[in-house]
Amino acid sequence: MVKRRVTIVSEVGLHARPAAAFAKAAAAVPLAVTIRKDGKDPVDAASVLGLMTLGAEHGDEVVLAADGAGADAALDQLAAVLATAE
Repeated sequence: MVKRRVTIVSEVGLHARPAAAFAKAAAAVPLAVTIRKDGKDPVDAASVLGLMTLGAEHGDEVVLAADGAGADAALDQLAAVLATAE
């Protein structure tokens, strides 16, 4: 399993528009990707509702995880989405 730890840069955290943009990007990768915040269970990264239940705020760290061929590239791509302010 490949993992990436990323800090949420968006001023509003993973709410509404940033969550929708990230879920769309996660759905576009050919792997199942999960995201979790410390102290919470992982959720499907392609689920807007799941992302919003994390309660990830600006400055929080989250962990992305995926398994399979291309996982490194997929997580790099998704980490870049989270590390970009919207």
